[in-house]
Amino acid sequence: MNIKKHIPNALTCLNLLSGMIGIYYVIQNGAIYGAYFIFAAAIFDFLDGFAARLLKVQSAIGKELDSLADLVTFGVLPAFILFLMIQNTTTIWFLPYFAFIIGIQSALRLANFNIDEEQEDRFIGLPTPANALFISTLPFLGIKLPWFQGLLENPYYILAITFLFAYLLTAALPLLALKFKNFEWSDNKWRYLTLIFSAISIMILGIAGIPMAILSYICLSVLNHFLDKNEEKG
Repeated sequence: MNIKKHIPNALTCLNLLSGMIGIYYVIQNGAIYGAYFIFAAAIFDFLDGFAARLLKVQSAIGKELDSLADLVTFGVLPAFILFLMIQNTTTIWFLPYFAFIIGIQSALRLANFNIDEEQEDRFIGLPTPANALFISTLPFLGIKLPWFQGLLENPYYILAITFLFAYLLTAALPLLALKFKNFEWSDNKWRYLTLIFSAISIMILGIAGIPMAILSYICLSVLNHFLDKNEEKG
């Protein structure tokens, strides 16, 4: 048996396991616990691809397994986090169920990514890990900033975030892929700016800075795309 070809899939399964345990912890203990399991899953998600390339054992089944694991961890788990956040702020019984649109949109995002061979230098739509990190760390931002906690106590504000990010998952919006073919400033200035803004946000706010980092990533990507289009027209 060639053990090394199973190493990436084993790491992907740890991603999936993190998502399943995360869903259980969120349901049992509260929305704030989801972030820790999404962090762990993101590490495994990075390592499985890295291991597959390093060991040269990429496979079709590995790609499909990765998407299935990502759906649970970066789609279903953040949907449950939003479900509980809305449930804790309203007595209207059906409102929390709107959170599940995040899981549906994540499935569509991942399915489209699997058949789209052009998403190399740019992503089309918000990647599911970025979406999950944004959602799962919102409670930390509420703890850090009392005025933002006030917003999170309004179910309609949470619903607005839910629908906005559900839209971003499948929007025809080119976003930067943080992959460096070289380290020249001229070729990667927007990637460097994204990393700088993200580092500053996290250094100042800790985990609570992650939503700000994701927002800076989206804004800088949109600005980059807008300026590139203007240069092409010029």
